[in-house]
Order: sequence, then C-alpha cells, then structure tokens
Amino acid sequence: MYFFDEFDAIGSQRGMANDVGEIRRILNSFLMMIEQDESSSVIVAATNHVDILDEALFRRFDDLVEYHVPAADEMRALLRMRLGGYLKSAKTIFALASEAVGLSHAEITRAVGDAVKEAVMHDRDSVPTDDVKALLQQRQAVLRRAPVAKA
Repeated sequence: MYFFDEFDAIGSQRGMANDVGEIRRILNSFLMMIEQDESSSVIVAATNHVDILDEALFRRFDDLVEYHVPAADEMRALLRMRLGGYLKSAKTIFALASEAVGLSHAEITRAVGDAVKEAVMHDRDSVPTDDVKALLQQRQAVLRRAPVAKA
C-alpha cells in the first residue's frame, strides 16, 4: 500500500497560476507510474483540497471517498461516545455540539481527548464542560486562521 498525504502538493491542476514546471513534471511522472504499475499494490491519496486536483488523477483512481464535517446529530453522538461517563450532565452534549460546528471528526476527537487527559492527570472523575468548550473554541480559532486554497 502506498499512501500519499497532502496530495495536492504534487497533484494540483497543471496550468494553474502558481504552477511551476517542476511540479508539472512530477505529476506527469506520477501519472505514468500509475498507468505502468502492474503490481497488486493499493494507492491511496489524501487531500483537503480536492477542488485543485488535476482531472487526470480522477481517471486513474477507482474510488473517491469524501469525508465531510459531521452534522449536528453526528457531533452529539461523537461527543456522547467520547465523553461517556466523564460528563455530569447529558444536557451539556447539546451545548458542546454547538461549539463544534464546522470541525471535523478528528478535531472534535482531539479536543475531547485532550480534555479527558487533563481530567485524568488532575485525578478528576469528570471532565469540566468549560474545559471541553475551551478546547473546541481553540480548534475553531485555528480553523478560522487557516488559509483557503483558491482555484
């Protein structure tokens, strides 16, 4: 299995404004490598910027799997599963879910995991809602500062 993360770094559309010849040659070489491969290997490529990938790539891969940010009910289920017995009130799940809007499953899981670790390190049997809320807000702030790719 070959896994290429941040694939947009080499797989961006040829002819884009920021295109440099070297990256175009790398992409062309990659496309040829895929076409000539006769092994039983699996090639997986991941990106957060599918909109800038070269169309030729989509013809070379068998499947496209998209992961979207969770909907409200999915967020509540994720929070309930991750926080389980660490919360004193089940009602707080709804409040925390509203703080998590726009975050990915991974970001929510990391925030909750950090809050649980902090509680365990301080020998607490519950996780303060404010701790989880603050960690979710920190991740929201990072998300808002992230640069947006333009096609």
